[in-house]
Amino acid sequence: MDEKKYKIQYDQALNSSQLDAVIMADGPVLVIAGAGSGKTRTLTYRVARLVEEGISPSSILLLTFTRKAAEEMLKRASRLLDNRCEKVSGGTFHSFANMVLRRKADSIGFDRGFSIIDRPDSESLISMLRKEMGFVSKYRSFPRKQTLATIFSKAVNKVLPIEEVIFNDYSHFTPFLDGIMELQQAYGKRKAEHSFLDFDDLLVCLRLALREHSDLRDRLARQYRYIMVDEYQDTNQIQADIIYLLVGPEKNIMVVGDDSQSIYAFRGANFKNIINFPAMFPGTQIIRLEENYRSVQPILDLANIIIDRAEEKYTKTLFTSKSGGLVPSLITATDENSQSRFIVDRLLELEETGISQNQIAVLFRAGFHSFDLEIELNRMGMSFVKVGGFKFIESAHIKDVLAHLRILANPYDRISWYRILLLIENIGPRAAQQIYDDIVSNQSGYGGIFSIAGKKGYAAGLDRLKMLFREIHDHPFSVTEMGEHVLEYYVPLLKASYDDYPKRLKDLEQVLVIMSRYTRLESFLTDMALEPPNTSFDDSFVQSGEADNQRLTLSTIHSAKGLEWHTVFIIWALDGRFPSIQSMEKTEDLEEELRLMYVASTRAKENLYYICPMAVYDRHTGLSFSRPSRFIDGIPEEYLQRIYI
Repeated sequence: MDEKKYKIQYDQALNSSQLDAVIMADGPVLVIAGAGSGKTRTLTYRVARLVEEGISPSSILLLTFTRKAAEEMLKRASRLLDNRCEKVSGGTFHSFANMVLRRKADSIGFDRGFSIIDRPDSESLISMLRKEMGFVSKYRSFPRKQTLATIFSKAVNKVLPIEEVIFNDYSHFTPFLDGIMELQQAYGKRKAEHSFLDFDDLLVCLRLALREHSDLRDRLARQYRYIMVDEYQDTNQIQADIIYLLVGPEKNIMVVGDDSQSIYAFRGANFKNIINFPAMFPGTQIIRLEENYRSVQPILDLANIIIDRAEEKYTKTLFTSKSGGLVPSLITATDENSQSRFIVDRLLELEETGISQNQIAVLFRAGFHSFDLEIELNRMGMSFVKVGGFKFIESAHIKDVLAHLRILANPYDRISWYRILLLIENIGPRAAQQIYDDIVSNQSGYGGIFSIAGKKGYAAGLDRLKMLFREIHDHPFSVTEMGEHVLEYYVPLLKASYDDYPKRLKDLEQVLVIMSRYTRLESFLTDMALEPPNTSFDDSFVQSGEADNQRLTLSTIHSAKGLEWHTVFIIWALDGRFPSIQSMEKTEDLEEELRLMYVASTRAKENLYYICPMAVYDRHTGLSFSRPSRFIDGIPEEYLQRIYI
């Protein structure tokens, strides 16, 4: 092929595998793009190549998961070639569905005047129906609007019946299954009456239109002769069906993704889509992008070993032309706080070598895994930004528990009294004010509540609170025992207030673990009250690179996908925590946890540390965990060195 006739010197700008993907215009193509292998660059150059080949930009469709991603690729392609590339159709599955449904409404018997309702609108409609149908007055523990919206959406995206979603993810709502199903039907009917479509409906309706109207399908296939899909491993079943129906007889479809980075099953992503692509499109050419431009080879060697343990995968071997690099380390810590102190010490050492903290990240499986580290960082005056999960002392249920403990240390803490009193049914601001005034007038510490007579509406709830304080008052409890009694009192309130209380309960159990290291309640509360770093740092802020140079990043692994840092710490690399004990029940869940470890590992450019606290007791299961994560356990020292602290 004579590359000289092209304006862009593709063979100079791309490696051999990228070039193969770019110049292969016809037929189905699956590009397995390993971590850090230049996936976006490849797609950008392919858009430019197709246009430079003389293919009309209007016949090219680029589907991505964010509008920003599509816009950026087309802008880059335009800079490479010319502004013809900006005429390529690019956008998300949802924006494409909206465009088709509105433009082709008349020919498919669809009401082009439909209104799209966003998630808050959807929740408001569900809330109205909850009240109208009597679920609010009849069942105090009936799921709230946010939870119902999530359940309905998960059923659509995973193509599962409501009952299966409930049994799998919300088993504590099984008694309300009939009511939830009835409400879902009412929700669908009300949307139809008002010509409302939520985000999930856009995809469902487009798939239905393509299935039932062959003329529409044929017109779109003639219009979009070349289709590209980014992050194909993150598509759900509906999106995969749409792609299958859109592709014309020439089968000019290229999907790009990495099965090893399929980690969003909880959102409905279907790992099987990328695995089954060659079966869906016979004759598929598979191209592997394996040259990594991010990490040193020792990190890639370890990542290759980790993902090789997956049962179902496209085999690939990441490599780099970068030289040098240290062997990753597995740090075995005596306990959770030793884990936190190791990170703080290592941060100080890295700072002395010129590595600023915005080049460092601590990654974790679940948001509550970083709580102890947050305390240690605060104690040392080291600022950080947390992405994903929630900040420890800013979550409502943790604030509730701490408020009870603060009253034990300061019986006249007005803010804490208001917080805990308003948790009691039928106590409003006025009653809370009166009770607090009575406590102050008695001048007998928190014991002042013992003599207060509760009114009829809230007497039972106030009596429970009195019993809690009397029990603690009458016994010389340790700090942990105080926490256990408060938690025992609070759990019924937690269940009444939050649909996701099982998850929040695990967070509170983590508070007890932290309390166990303190001999004085005041010391514990002082550490909890340290000024937290400024909030309002979201994913886009961190990704834009605008964070303060001195801010360390704490992030869930899901939020870290697509990002990179000089040094990465992966904490709680402990079997039972990562993978989680719950994921061990199903092979597919365990496989996704393995891919999650792979994603975390491939975020590191130069230094990679796994840290495993030992002999950890899990209150929820009653088990003790003491083995490093099965995903890295048993790896030879030449690939993963052991350090004991």
